[in-house]
Amino acid sequence: MSFQSFLNEIRKGFLSPVYLFSVADPFLCREAIGALRELVPAAERDFNLHIFDLLAQGEDTATLDRILDVANTVSFFGGKRFTAVTANVQKILKKDLEKLKGYALKPSPDSVLVIFHQGVLSKDAREKFKAFKPVSIDIRETEIPQWIKSRVRVRDIEISDEAVGYLISLVGNDLGLLSAEIEKISFIGQKRINTDDISDIVAAGRQYGVFDLVDALKVEDAGRVFRIYKALKETSDDYSLIGALNWQYARFLDEKISLQEKEYLLNVFELLHQADMELKSSGRNFPMEYLLVRLLRLRGLRSPSGQAGISFSRQYSYE
Repeated sequence: MSFQSFLNEIRKGFLSPVYLFSVADPFLCREAIGALRELVPAAERDFNLHIFDLLAQGEDTATLDRILDVANTVSFFGGKRFTAVTANVQKILKKDLEKLKGYALKPSPDSVLVIFHQGVLSKDAREKFKAFKPVSIDIRETEIPQWIKSRVRVRDIEISDEAVGYLISLVGNDLGLLSAEIEKISFIGQKRINTDDISDIVAAGRQYGVFDLVDALKVEDAGRVFRIYKALKETSDDYSLIGALNWQYARFLDEKISLQEKEYLLNVFELLHQADMELKSSGRNFPMEYLLVRLLRLRGLRSPSGQAGISFSRQYSYE
C-alpha cells in the first residue's frame, strides 16, 4: 500500500477494525494522523477520536491497557470511535503483544484501532504482527514527483514536469522540506508554476545552486567546486546533493550529444551511484568530497581557465 492508497482507505471510512501501518518518515506519520483526524466530524473529535504517542517519554505516557480500554469504549453519536497510536511496535513487550493479538481477534464492533509504527518493520516483527496485516505507507523516491503534483493540485495549481524536477534538485527528497516549499509556492497566486517560478521562490537568496556546481565541474575548476560544495552543504545533506546532481546530469541526456558524451555521462552516473552506496554503508570517510575529486578527474583536471573536453549546454526549453 502506498500513501495514496492509505488516503483512499480513509475515504472509504476504514472498513477494517484494526490496522498496522509502518511509516519511516516522521512527516508522513504526522500527515497520516492529520488525514485520520479529518475523517471524524469536528463536533465528535473530543469523544470519538483519541490519539496516543507511545514514542513520547513522560509520566503521562499512556499504557497499552489504557489504549485498549479506550478502543473498547462504546462510541458516542452513533459513529465509529477511532483510536490512533504512534509506536515502535518492535519494542512492545511480549505480554502487551499478546493483549494486542487478543484484541485483533475480537475487536470492538464500533471501534477502529490504527497503529502507526514509525520506522521500518523487521521481518521478525512482521511475523509477530501478521494478524494486523502490516503494510508500509511510505512514499518511494520514484513516487515523489507524482506526490508533489497531487499536493499542488489540491491547491488548484498546475506545475510542469520540469518545475517538479527542478524543485527536487534544489530541495532533495525530504518530504517535509518539499511540503514547506509547496506552501510558499501556493502563495504567489499563479495557476501554473514553471521552472522560473521555482528558481525565484525556492532558490532566492542562495549564493549557489546545483547548476553552479555542475558548471564548475564542467570547466574543471577544483577550487570553485569545493567552495560551492561548502556553501551548499550548509542547507542540504549529501544525499540530497547526490540526488540533485543525478537529476542535473540526467537533463543532458535529453540533448543531442555524441557517443563520447554519452559514455562520459554513464561514468558520471556510476560514480554518483557508488557515492550513494558509500553514504548508506558508511564505507568511506568524506564520500562526497571523494566523489567531487573523481568527477574532476573524470574530465582530466586542468587549470580553472581550461576548456572542458566535452561541452554541454545549460539552456533548457522550460515549459
